[in-house]
Amino acid sequence: MPKIKKAEEIFKQHNNVMSTAELTSNKIYYADIQKLLDTNMIEKVKRGYYHWIDHSNSSEVVIINSLFPDAVLCMNTALFYYGYSDRSPAEWHFAIDKNVSKQRVKIDYPFIRAYRTEPRLLCIGKTKGNIDGEEVYIYDKDRTICDCLKNMNRMDKEIFNKAVQGYVSDPRKNIPNLMQYAKELRVQRKVKDLIGVWL
Repeated sequence: MPKIKKAEEIFKQHNNVMSTAELTSNKIYYADIQKLLDTNMIEKVKRGYYHWIDHSNSSEVVIINSLFPDAVLCMNTALFYYGYSDRSPAEWHFAIDKNVSKQRVKIDYPFIRAYRTEPRLLCIGKTKGNIDGEEVYIYDKDRTICDCLKNMNRMDKEIFNKAVQGYVSDPRKNIPNLMQYAKELRVQRKVKDLIGVWL
C-alpha cells in the first residue's frame, strides 16, 4: 500500500493532524481520504481536518495545538496540570479570543470547552508548560485561581474548594501576581473574601 505509506509519512510531518487543503496540496485527494477513513487509518476531528490514528502515539494535546495554536489551557485542565485537582478533566478547557468564529471550536474530537475571552485579558498570566512531551500555552497558577473565582458558580464545588486549598498551601504561589491579575480580571473582592482569610 504505497499510497498509505506516503500518507502516513506526510501526516507525521504535520504532527499527525492535517487539513483537506494540506492533503490536496500533497496529492492526497477525496477518494484517498475516504479510503483512509474506511480503513480506520485516519479520523475526522472537525470539518476539513483529519488525524492519523494508526500506530500513532500522539496524544490529544497535539490535536489541540494544531487546531488552536492561539489558545491558552485554563480552568480544570490547568488545575489538574498544577496538581490542584486530582480529577482528570473529561474535556480540554482553554481560553480563546471571543472574536474567533464559533464554527472554529466545533470539533468532534477531542472533547473541548472553550472560554471565549476578551482579547486584552487573554495574555494575562499566559505561560508555557509541557503535556505529554508537547509544549503548550497554559495560564500560571495565579491566573488559574482568579479564573476559578470568576467562574466559581459554574464549577463543581468540590473541585473549587480543593483548588483554593491547593493554591493556598502551595509554597510557589505568587501573591503579588494574584493581586495584580485579580484587579485586571475584577475579582479582587473574591480574592480578599475567599483566599485572603487563609493567607
